[in-house]
Amino acid sequence: MRKRTRRQVQGWGAAAALIAVAWVAGNWAAVWPVLVIVLAVCGVSGAGWGLLRAHRHTVGQDRQWRAQEEARARELSMTEVDALTWQEFEHYVADLCRRDGCTKVVVSGKRGDLGADVIGYLADGRKLVIQCKKYAPERSVSSQDMQKFVGTARLEHGADVALFVTTCRSFTKAALGLAMRQDIVALHRDLLGSWVKGAHLETLIPLNGSGGGTRRQPA
Repeated sequence: MRKRTRRQVQGWGAAAALIAVAWVAGNWAAVWPVLVIVLAVCGVSGAGWGLLRAHRHTVGQDRQWRAQEEARARELSMTEVDALTWQEFEHYVADLCRRDGCTKVVVSGKRGDLGADVIGYLADGRKLVIQCKKYAPERSVSSQDMQKFVGTARLEHGADVALFVTTCRSFTKAALGLAMRQDIVALHRDLLGSWVKGAHLETLIPLNGSGGGTRRQPA
């Protein structure tokens, strides 16, 4: 039955094709302008689609190249930072804060500072407390490091904006999750590189959670 049905369908298809060919041949004068238009539209559409794909591919490659160049530039800017001692790194971060308009910026410069390596005030009066960790690039900031800072930044130092700055490339998942929940700005190596290159501190603060603290009004 299946073979018979298939043969019948094939026969009907062949008959329909012959009828269509005969009709086109008999009405060729009316058909060929339409056929030319259809073929032209198909050709133009195909060419446009090809150009669009080529454009998207080029734009994607350009974005990838720019991202690679920006990452390379950030890494070059970090060469100077990598050569600093941990004490010099704290003073360097303080200088970046001053460059971006922070006032009353002081550096603890000692151990046992309860996580407040740098303290200052943003232009709108919010108190800024920074923990600086001069780690090797391949290291990660642990949850324990973040817990210590969370426990002191606001309770001990009254921070409105708490900033954890490190020279390593990443925070552990637990450390980053804690930072997000506690509104700590986690500034890893890439973001620090952008800061060093000239990005303003105010543009970096919102990149991890809200990062805005309680937004106190200027005194």
